[in-house]
Amino acid sequence: MKGIIGKKVGMTSFFGEDGKNISCTLIEAGPCVVTQIKTSETDGYNAVQLGYGSKKEKNTAKPLIKHFAKAGSTPKRKVTEFRDFEIEKNLGDTITVEIFAEGDKVSIVGTSKGKGFQGVVKRHGFHGVGSNSHGQHDRNRAPGSLGGSSYPARVFKGLRMAGRDGGKNIKVRNVSVLKIFADKNLLVVNGCVPGPKGSYVIIQN
Repeated sequence: MKGIIGKKVGMTSFFGEDGKNISCTLIEAGPCVVTQIKTSETDGYNAVQLGYGSKKEKNTAKPLIKHFAKAGSTPKRKVTEFRDFEIEKNLGDTITVEIFAEGDKVSIVGTSKGKGFQGVVKRHGFHGVGSNSHGQHDRNRAPGSLGGSSYPARVFKGLRMAGRDGGKNIKVRNVSVLKIFADKNLLVVNGCVPGPKGSYVIIQN
């Protein structure tokens, strides 16, 4: 596996070689610093820890300041591990967007937009009860029966009900890399990527 940490810039579109208008997402990917290397002998598994985004030293815990200092780096805001990293790297090395090439297929992990407390229609796609006849007129978006009466006299766990929606980790697979601007650390991928503008995303193959 090879990967990098980035930040969602926003969405745009451009015309492909066939003349079709393609919607795409701009991601500022890297540069990332190798802040730790884990091996199976010392940690039980092989992984590379990457750090991205600057953070003020006064807002960083002292153990983390020492941790980043070992790699000769300033404190980083986002830290992520990538297991079985394909590219051979040493502590303190920099990883840029050039590890990917145009046409590659990648997976992108991001945190979806939080939508707050939502009802069952928006949260789970319930259809409602239909018409306003037969004596009811305010139950169109209600969840209906919860299923428990004298038996089992309780509500089963996991029943789809109203609650907080969004704000979850989502992985989008098989996303095509359309363009790479190495001088600006920009990655252009087709389609949309979970999360608002400015949110952190993880790109991996």
